[in-house]
Amino acid sequence: MIHPHTELRFINEAIGYGVFATEFIPKGTITWILDELDQRYEEAYVMSLDPLLRDRLLKFCFRDEQGQYILCWDIARYVNHSFNSTLIATPYHFELAAKDIYPGDEITDDYGYFNLDKPFYCLPEPGTTRTKVMPDDILHYYSHWDRIAAEAMQHFNRVDQPLKHLIDPRFADKVAAIAAGQAVMDSLLTCYYNPGDRMLGLGIGD
Repeated sequence: MIHPHTELRFINEAIGYGVFATEFIPKGTITWILDELDQRYEEAYVMSLDPLLRDRLLKFCFRDEQGQYILCWDIARYVNHSFNSTLIATPYHFELAAKDIYPGDEITDDYGYFNLDKPFYCLPEPGTTRTKVMPDDILHYYSHWDRIAAEAMQHFNRVDQPLKHLIDPRFADKVAAIAAGQAVMDSLLTCYYNPGDRMLGLGIGD
């Protein structure tokens, strides 16, 4: 589920639609969280679809650490990519505002932590030499993203959290301990899915 203070807007013919903040969303706010309405598909099912249906589905899906394809039920599926994204992923099935997000700012993700099936080519952006997202980007950038996520979590208990009650019960105690400064976040590396090694089994630490 995407944060309630967001809306879908048409950007232009080249980009299409994007998600934008309608009110101030402070750094450290849960801005998206996996919920029960998000649809989960096994790889075998996705690959069995008619190519036209499969291509449409894959356009809006990401893959979790188990290799399942996740299709967000709400406007979260329209969140665009940026190498300077406003959101940062965590290993706990939610994303945080990586910076203060102001009304009118676009909500963006770095697609590098979404376990893409194939490279995603991007428009050039200032401040980075990256021009495409690779399926194994998380192996190369996880330490940088870990620092961003850990820093955002320092604000977790100081901001309003309208989606906090949707945290997966498996992670609730760990998230509370991290927010209180009593535990260290797990690495985003635990979110990596390697389709060539289904027995990787990295898992979430205690």
